[in-house]
Amino acid sequence: MATYKELLKQQEALAIQIEAARKSEIADAVAKVRAVIEEYGLSAADVFPSGRRTARAPRAGSKVPPKYRDPATGQTWTGRGKEPKWIEGKDRTPFLIA
Repeated sequence: MATYKELLKQQEALAIQIEAARKSEIADAVAKVRAVIEEYGLSAADVFPSGRRTARAPRAGSKVPPKYRDPATGQTWTGRGKEPKWIEGKDRTPFLIA
């Protein structure tokens, strides 16, 4: 079994090998990308669009108008999530907001 110091030396050697392999693979990838760009006559705008969208997606957590109202207290409920005590187990029709 290797000692702690020997393992640290192996780790350093591996880190150097990893970085060299990473640089080599990045260089290969960049060369491939440049070849494809040249082959198809692409521009930077073709590869990296501005990111502007024509229509925005609705954001999560947007407000929803209330659907039910308690006539006694005036409290409202959207119909989402846990039912409030005042409507729990009852027919919801009389509580609908017109």
